[in-house]
Amino acid sequence: MPTHTHPTGAHPIGTNPTEAALLAASRAELSDSELSDLLDKTSRTFAVSIPLLDEPTKRRVGLAYLLLRIADNFEDAASWPVVARVVALQRFAGALKPGAEPISDAEVDEWVARRPQENEGYLELLTKTNAVVAASRACGDDPWRVVAHHVGRSIEGMIDTVTRSTSAGALELGSLDDLKHYCYLVAGIVGELLTELFVLAAPGLSEVEAELQARAATFGEGLQLVNIVKDAAGDAEEGRQFLPTGVALSDVFALARADLEIAQEYVELMRRDGTPSGHLAFTALPVRLAWATLGQVEKRGAGAKVSRLAVARHLRAVRSAVKRGEPLFEAPAATDRA
Repeated sequence: MPTHTHPTGAHPIGTNPTEAALLAASRAELSDSELSDLLDKTSRTFAVSIPLLDEPTKRRVGLAYLLLRIADNFEDAASWPVVARVVALQRFAGALKPGAEPISDAEVDEWVARRPQENEGYLELLTKTNAVVAASRACGDDPWRVVAHHVGRSIEGMIDTVTRSTSAGALELGSLDDLKHYCYLVAGIVGELLTELFVLAAPGLSEVEAELQARAATFGEGLQLVNIVKDAAGDAEEGRQFLPTGVALSDVFALARADLEIAQEYVELMRRDGTPSGHLAFTALPVRLAWATLGQVEKRGAGAKVSRLAVARHLRAVRSAVKRGEPLFEAPAATDRA
């Protein structure tokens, strides 16, 4: 699910001391430790929740997240012209097709040199684009089919979103339906992807797969809505107005709360069906953190975050509940108190 980086200052090509190291980074297939390192450098919530998963799902989900993060680099490249962002997204989507050749080192080097983001972790990930794709393909035909299909769908949605931007790269959503559609493209599809990976790893979930899929997109939408209200100020600075100007902020908060309640139903379905403990912990933790973040933003405004201490508290609570077979959520009013 996309996250946004806010520039801290551009570096002219050739003067950034980390540039040479980034361009020379290994493109070999990723080890588990390298995968973990990239997750730590490119995510906050998912770097905490992905390690909760059991193998082989942990590696599959981690690589899927990195593929989406690579695409996010281009969608969020505020300093790039629209056409350059679209071309890069199309090129990356093409690399996920059956029988596709790896993207050339020269193309990857050019992406990095043009700095779509100023976050060094994101740029390091970009240098390893081919390694992430290769490692994802190596997870097996069925997992790769699921990941490539849904990541490709999300990229198509990103292309549509970028194409709707002005020539200067500004994006403004005009209605609540536009916001829901955007959330589906970049996060609802991810919920569908995760559900298929869960069923691959735990075939017993097939009995409730239809019920899970009925809630999967809303699960992703809820998490993304919370990110959007949290990051609204920074996004606006970069020309992205995800919150529709004609829609009351209270309506967006109400939609996020309704979505998170459905996300809780999704997790509870998995708990009742005896799914692996890692699946439960992985899905429950982001929902708890989203409730807590939503509460903070409602109280303090855009930019408010859940403290690292609160994240650790929620992580301990989730692990304890999974181990004891107890409910994974408090009442929303209590969960909001981070």
